[in-house]
Amino acid sequence: MPDFHIIADSGATLTNPRLLTQFPITIVPNKITINGTTYREGVDASSEELVRMMNTSTTLPIVTAPSPAELTAAYAKASRHGSAILSLHTSRELSQSWANGRLAARQLTETCPIANIDSQTVCVGLGMLVRVATQAIQGTQDFDSAVKQVRGAVERLFSLYYVESLDYLHQRQIMEPSRALLSAITGIKPFLSMEEGKLIVTEKVRSRTQAVERLVEFVSEFEELEDAAIIQHRPTMTEQARMLQERFAADFPGRHFPCVACGASLAALIGTEATGVVVLEKEGSGFYDGDN
Repeated sequence: MPDFHIIADSGATLTNPRLLTQFPITIVPNKITINGTTYREGVDASSEELVRMMNTSTTLPIVTAPSPAELTAAYAKASRHGSAILSLHTSRELSQSWANGRLAARQLTETCPIANIDSQTVCVGLGMLVRVATQAIQGTQDFDSAVKQVRGAVERLFSLYYVESLDYLHQRQIMEPSRALLSAITGIKPFLSMEEGKLIVTEKVRSRTQAVERLVEFVSEFEELEDAAIIQHRPTMTEQARMLQERFAADFPGRHFPCVACGASLAALIGTEATGVVVLEKEGSGFYDGDN
């Protein structure tokens, strides 16, 4: 295996944390400020602990990406042991991580090639790209080929989230105030999708049962899956996640759909009461959009 190193910000949530001990991976923490106190995600407090703090917070959490200096330090350390660096970042539409990574890379590119990749996603989607990167560095000795493989996977990532609380969406201006007010009055809850790196309100449903049906329908629109996971708002199994697993077990026999708790960096954007699915479409398969 070539000595390429993988670096990601802590917006990444891995469905298989063992990758961190099996491959040369460094996670550089975001900083999350809750009620005036700043924590390094995964260092000063776990993602689970931070989400619990958000549940009782009186102010909107603030997520700060790793600074250019912090990323420069991570790159410099990795370059001492590796010949090139794959640096994966939370969507540039949601975070300064990618921009800061590009600034940091300028300090070292003469001695160590660094590819800064905008994942156009966050949380489990970014974690899936980390997994793709581990496969890429095993499968080729050529750094450019590994970069191309990861960049190609970015285009095959899709996410859909059902959000029960509108507070964060309103305050983050993800949802227009008038639409948020109407949804609050009617009890209709929104879905968010990742589109070109942005969180976009796409549709609404009236009940959790309808939400589960829509999430199942969303996954069923893909011809072939390379990877898929369920995101829930707490570490223990929720009723919606259990329903999704049962439906997926029937519709996709032999495929495992792990349930993963929503990472703090994502929860700080969309709130702590969300259920979603993330899909990495298999390379070469066609996405069915339901209109043809």
